[in-house]
Amino acid sequence: MWVGGVRVIIKNEKDEILMLCQHHEDRDIWMVPGGAIEDGENSIEAAIREVKEETHLDIRITGVAWHVEEVSPERGQRFVNYMIGEIVGGELALGWDPELPEMEQVMKEVRFLSREEIAKLDHVYPKFFNEEVWDVLCDKRDGRAYYKLREPWTTDGYMKDKKGRES
Repeated sequence: MWVGGVRVIIKNEKDEILMLCQHHEDRDIWMVPGGAIEDGENSIEAAIREVKEETHLDIRITGVAWHVEEVSPERGQRFVNYMIGEIVGGELALGWDPELPEMEQVMKEVRFLSREEIAKLDHVYPKFFNEEVWDVLCDKRDGRAYYKLREPWTTDGYMKDKKGRES
């Protein structure tokens, strides 16, 4: 059975991208806001809800950057739709995960970062993010035609894309 998720790429007027730092597997990992698609939701509804929960911002979805699929024995069948969003209201603040108790929250920080700042981060998910997101945003390509398949995990726990790169 497929399990679906969303992530939302939001750029500000300074050409910075909204990034969220979460603590997983004993390290801080930076990513764009997002999470699971809940029962009864479509990808757009989930994207809007997840951004509101994690950042307190109201958004609208303006496009799709990527559709990424993974089929692996360890994690099963999963997909993530990377949407492009635009802020329409709210005030940026670190949110919370309603599924986790207060003492188990994983979100640590939320802020806009430049391409150069993202490149200096130790852990960005997915690894291809900073390399490829700017092409999508600068070219204003609609990613519905940009479909990625992720190969199974490497022996050290990373996924590989079709070109064999770790992601």
